[in-house]
Formats: sequence, structure tokens, C-alpha cells
Amino acid sequence: MAELTNVILTASKWILPALAVWLLLRCVRSMLQENCEPELWAWLEFQDGSKAPLKHWECIIGRFSGCDVVLPHASVDRTHAALIRSDTGNWRLYDLGTDGGTAVGARRDTGSGLDVHDGSVLFFSDVGAVFRPLDNKQLLENSSRRAMPGQYISQGMTLLLLTIFQTLLTLQFVSGQARTHAANIALGFAALCLLQWSFYLLMRAMDRRGFEIETLAFFLCTLGLAVTATAAPEEIGKHLLLLAAGIVLFMFLGWWLRDLRRTKIMRWPIGLAALGFLALNLVAGTTTNGATNWLSIGGFSLQPSEFVKIGYIYVGAASLDRLYRSRNLLLFIAFSAVCVGALALMGDFGTALIFFATFLVISFMRSGSFATVFLAVAGAALVGFLVLTVKPYIAQRFATWGNIWADPYGAGWQQTRALSAAAGGGLLGVGAGRGWLHTIFAADTDMVFCLLSEELGLIIALCAVLALAGLSLFSVRTAAGGRSVYYVIAACAASAMMLVQLALNVFGSTDILPFTGVTFPFVSRGGSSLISCWALLAFLKAADTRQNASFSVKLATRRRGNGAADANSEVILAEEVEET
Repeated sequence: MAELTNVILTASKWILPALAVWLLLRCVRSMLQENCEPELWAWLEFQDGSKAPLKHWECIIGRFSGCDVVLPHASVDRTHAALIRSDTGNWRLYDLGTDGGTAVGARRDTGSGLDVHDGSVLFFSDVGAVFRPLDNKQLLENSSRRAMPGQYISQGMTLLLLTIFQTLLTLQFVSGQARTHAANIALGFAALCLLQWSFYLLMRAMDRRGFEIETLAFFLCTLGLAVTATAAPEEIGKHLLLLAAGIVLFMFLGWWLRDLRRTKIMRWPIGLAALGFLALNLVAGTTTNGATNWLSIGGFSLQPSEFVKIGYIYVGAASLDRLYRSRNLLLFIAFSAVCVGALALMGDFGTALIFFATFLVISFMRSGSFATVFLAVAGAALVGFLVLTVKPYIAQRFATWGNIWADPYGAGWQQTRALSAAAGGGLLGVGAGRGWLHTIFAADTDMVFCLLSEELGLIIALCAVLALAGLSLFSVRTAAGGRSVYYVIAACAASAMMLVQLALNVFGSTDILPFTGVTFPFVSRGGSSLISCWALLAFLKAADTRQNASFSVKLATRRRGNGAADANSEVILAEEVEET
């Protein structure tokens, strides 16, 4: 029996990293290399006979080279007008505070916008264009030429590789854990496999073919379950329930984002709810390790700031019919200042830094101004100095940065042990459940990268990092062909939030950056963080406009058997080949 155990452990040590790398490459290749053709919604026909395609629901028109429609005329402002399509198919033109003005025929926009129809003549200062939207038939014909994901890389096979990875990981645990924990761990990984395959089959039943984002998330959750099995095997059932809750929230938010009108209406109620969470935390929160960022409700502990992340991005991305409007941006700046200020008062410096980095991404995408970002950074530097002055706990962490080995039995206790354990794991690790770092406080949360490196090896730990980096690259790639500015900003902001959180966790635990005590997305043990990460993933999913890729995107109206379009149905998206 001992010989069989050694064989399993030795073989799996080599196979697990290979499977992780193979799975990661398949997902990233499918997301970044497969065709991602932009959608086409309308045309602008100019007097000289040229035509400009409208590939988004919110198109910026102006002289600036970054505009969706570039008009290189001196009379046209850098960002002159916004031509916006509602999710009911109606178009509206907005002037963006220009001197030359914006008009539809003889009507000039005074700030409230003008309705645009097929054949309407639009004027941008003295430059005229005729608006030509695509009809239902043209939308369906254009969609039929767009490639579907999964044509070159089978996503079912990729999920099968993940299942094999999970099976081998289970064998590592079972061969090393006590019998009572071994059974609990085996059942936990079996439940995770059942959950991911059920979700995959549900998506296929809905004719959805893009599953790379979820596969990477399930890979990270597999590592998170391994962390729980190592540090607290008795809480595996609770961890799986929280994971299931996160997936339910992911699906609900994805469905909710399908309707931009509903999304826009609810942005301020959700913003007020986020501020209410922070206020409740300030009044009734409990202090842990210097930060008052926990609430205890009915025997359960949660971090409200994790759920505020969802509301923050939900509100921050809601530009819609106020693109590049200074008043709307100022309201968001005030909202951000309250959020970051509340987190600073709680002493949660790491989360405040994550919110601020996300604010920079959103503010730049909504204003297009480096000056706005520069002023925000200057203001944050002043606030950061004040926080370090009045919060000695945070100042102590900065003082320890880069000097952990000077006091390995004091301020540098956690990080020196983490680095030693990670070095001991090498490339392949000592085996799941066979490390010692999990006995150190916060090893399964704030220093989980080193815990992964010790038990599963540096290769798998780096694959976890690259998985989140791949999600971020995908959100940037989809930005060019995004349907709505809301989806684009939300996806980029959500990926930036997770990427900054990842960097603070990994670099903080390895003493490259100050130790801020934030979690590794999807991997660190903790229900609030796990649920919020799945919710943030819904924003990335909503921005995926590949044909039949996202359940957050409505498919085109199907045609009846006689070939006539259903007059009572509304074509929301040309994404499905005509069915007969």
C-alpha cells in the first residue's frame, strides 16, 4: 500500500503541472486567437460617398483618432457627438458640448438628445451624413458570417482535462490524509466536478458555446478547494455551498445585464445600497488584524467590502446616455471618494487601494482624459500620506516592507515562513496536504500563493496567476468589439480589480510590495471573496459578443417556419444563423 501511495504521489506530481499548463493554453488560445469579428448595426453615409460602420451601441463621433467614427474636419470637435442605440433598437444622437453643434435635419440638440431614424440627415457642425440602420434580415445575414467559439478547440475536452486534474488532486489528498478527512475531501471534489459539468451542459442546452471564462474560474476554484482541504477540511461542505451561491449570483447578474434599460435604472439604488453596506460596517463592524471590515450576522462572518465591489463597478460603468459628460463623472468621483474614504477609516488599506486602481480605469475610460487620472493620483497620494500618519497598523506594514528578514520572529514572521515554504515546494510541490505552511495564520487567505507553491509547486501557482491575467487580456480584447460602453467599462474594471487584488496578494506575500492582507481571487479561503469574484466574472461574460458565446447576450429573434420574421418579437442581437 505504501508503494502504491508513493507511485501515485510521484506520478501526479509530474502530471498535474502538465495538465494545468495544457488547460491554461487551451483556454487562452481559444479566447485570444479565435476570430472575434465585430458586430455591425448601422452605417453613416457621407456626402463624398464614403461610409462609416457603426459597430457599437454607443458610438463616439469626432476628430480624435480614438473615436468610433473619425471625422478629420477642423470644424468638428475632438469628441463631438454620441450616437446611441437602445436595446429596443431605437437610436438617439447627443451633442457633447461642442461649439459647432449637432443636429438631425433642422433640429439642433440642446442636451436632451434627438431621435434618429432610417434616412435621417445628421449634422456634426457643417459635416453631414445620412443614417442607415440594418434591418432584421441584414442583421441575421451579418451574424451568419461570424465564427462561433469552440470550432478549433473543443471546450468539452478542455473541461475533461480539468476533471482529470481534479481526480489526480483528489488521489494526492486521499493518499495522505486521515481516513475521515479523505472521504470528506473526495466527496468535495466529486461535488465540484458534478457542479461544473452540470453548468456546462446547461449552457450547451441554451446553445451557448463560449465556456473558457468559466473553465478558468473552475480551475481556480479547484485550487481554492484544495486550499480548504489542506487548511480546514471540515469546512469543505460550507465552501461548496458558498461556491454554488457564487455561481447562482453569476447567472443572475448575467441575466440582469441583458437589459440595459433595467441596468441603468437600478444603478443609483445599487450605489446607495453599497454605501449603506459601508456605513453599517463602520457602525457595527468588528476589528480583525487592525481592519474593521467584518460583520457577524446570525453566526456567519462576512466582508461587506467584497459585495461593495460589485455595486461599485455596476455604478461606475453606467455611463450610457451621458458619455463624456462632466457632471456624471463628478458624481462618480464623489461616490468613489466616499467608498475609498470609508475603507480607509476601517483600516482596510488593501481594499481601498483596489478600489482606487479600479476608479482610475473607470474614470479614464469614461473621460478619455489623462489629466483626470493625474489629479486623482495626486489626491490619493495626499490621502495615503494622511492614512499612514493616523493608522499605525498600516504604517507598520510599510516599515516592514523589504526588511522581513531583519525581524523573522517578529514583524516578518508570516512572510519569512511563507517564502521558506514556497522555496521548499520547488517547481512540483511536496504534494497536496503534505505542507506545513497552513499552520501559519492567514496562510490560506493572504499568503495562499506561497501555500500553493509549497504543496502543488511553483508551476501550478504561476498557472493560477496566468489564468487571471488571461481573463484580463480577454476583457481588453473584447473592448474593441464591445456592444455597449457599459459592458466594456464593466468588464475592464472588473478584470482590473481582480488583477490588482492578485498583484497585492502575490507580491505582498513575497515581500515585493507592502503586505496589505488581500485575498487571491477564487483561490483564497473565504465565502465573501468567492461570491464576489463570481459576480465580477458576470461583467466579463456580458462583454463577450462572440456568436452564441455568452448567456448574458440575447440571441437574435428566430424566424418562423414560413421564413417570415415574427412581428411581435424584437430583434435585440444578430447572433444566430437563421433557422428553418
